[in-house]
Amino acid sequence: MPHTKKANTTRSKKDAGKDKGKGKAGDRSAKSDRTGKVVVVADEKGLDFPRAWVEFPDPADEEQVFRCDLTWLTSRWTCIFGSGCQGIQAGRADDGCCTLGAHFSDEEDEQRVAEHVARLTPELWQFHGVGSESGWTQVDDDGERQTRRWEGSCIFQNRPGFAAGAGCSLHILALREGREPLETKPDVCWQLPVRRTYDWIDRPDDTRVLQVSIGEYDRRGWGPGGHDLHWWCTSATSAHGAGDPVYVSYRPELTELMGKEGYEELVKLCEARLASLLPMAPHPADPVRPA
Repeated sequence: MPHTKKANTTRSKKDAGKDKGKGKAGDRSAKSDRTGKVVVVADEKGLDFPRAWVEFPDPADEEQVFRCDLTWLTSRWTCIFGSGCQGIQAGRADDGCCTLGAHFSDEEDEQRVAEHVARLTPELWQFHGVGSESGWTQVDDDGERQTRRWEGSCIFQNRPGFAAGAGCSLHILALREGREPLETKPDVCWQLPVRRTYDWIDRPDDTRVLQVSIGEYDRRGWGPGGHDLHWWCTSATSAHGAGDPVYVSYRPELTELMGKEGYEELVKLCEARLASLLPMAPHPADPVRPA
């Protein structure tokens, strides 16, 4: 069973090039062939296909450029938790991607979540009693901190039939309070399935720029553990039927990851792509566009 990936959240240049995430492979036989390539389930498309990337300067930082995957950001992906999601572990579709719990990106991430956990009530959080009495965090085999797993999934996940609703109690809290869920949930939870990575680029004129890539958090984003996922939604045709493209439905998250000015520039480029008669390199899991 793979571990969760830890989010790379800090926009500071000191974190450039770091991949704070980690994934561990268990028995790969169920999801990979002898070459190590992922063997996808029937609902999923393959991982290797043409993508359309665009690069543009960060309007808020002259030493930084964005590199964005327009194939992903203009795709019609949407979260289908509770509406066809098959879950990352076989036999636990109701967990969605919450089976493993969530690793905290850093101490600040954990402290921020703790402030919101303090406002959860037994009416909103099914396992409020357990979490309050014996804790809602745990340390993994590598000594890293994450949300506690309880009865096979994240302790914050309300199970089907709970009065306040199934799913993340921190997500439910945000909606009840009129907040964006990214305010209350661990970094990795609200960022998925968008992935942000950093690379320092040395240019021919001896200048250096920080390249911030915004793309799809596909199976490979989990590291070797991605081979072991029972199912993953970003390449699944069943999860690509949204009315709005990702850059619209994920406006709050992308704004948090890129800054307001960076996001506004991304919107212009996405709109131009969709306005073209035949956009290059569409996502293979999207519905076929009428001729």
